[in-house]
Amino acid sequence: MSAALIEVCRKNLVDAGLEQQVQLVVADARDLSQVSETGFDAVLLMGPLYHLIQEIDRQAVLKQVFDRLRPGGILFSSFISRFGIMGDLIKDTPDWIENQAHVQSFIARGKRPDDFPKGGFRGYFAYISEIAPLHEALGFETLTVAGVEPAISADDESYNRLQGKQRQLWLDLFYAISAEPSTIGASRHLLYIGKKK
Repeated sequence: MSAALIEVCRKNLVDAGLEQQVQLVVADARDLSQVSETGFDAVLLMGPLYHLIQEIDRQAVLKQVFDRLRPGGILFSSFISRFGIMGDLIKDTPDWIENQAHVQSFIARGKRPDDFPKGGFRGYFAYISEIAPLHEALGFETLTVAGVEPAISADDESYNRLQGKQRQLWLDLFYAISAEPSTIGASRHLLYIGKKK
């Protein structure tokens, strides 16, 4: 999947005349040895941390990122909230609740039981309280942790249909409340923003 999407990206870069300014790499986020450059101003880490179910793997990714950022460089990393996805679960897969072993593993460990059959989405669902310490233990200074869909977690399509001034006003409100503690965990996706000390 990644290699195919890289080719789409490569074509878009050629069409835009930017192919000489971008290096495309397909790699495991835990080993970015193919990216020898350091001193990046920013890193967008949008996915690996919630697809890696072992904490040691999430730590490895953050170490790779830390080593490639310049001092003061900014990291944006995303997570899926342990409880923010409940609205999606009840809407899309209401029978999920019937597999109590899965439910209890999810609540206690943020992932499927170890003996769960392979296939489907494999992910780690984080507690809000663990996100900043995970980054800080590797040398990042936390700037904020915010909810990406504050207060509308299971119904972002209503927002997506809005246009013009109404859409902007809702966006302004959601931005204003995105880091309010009671809304963070209710969001499906969480955004950590930090900088390299």
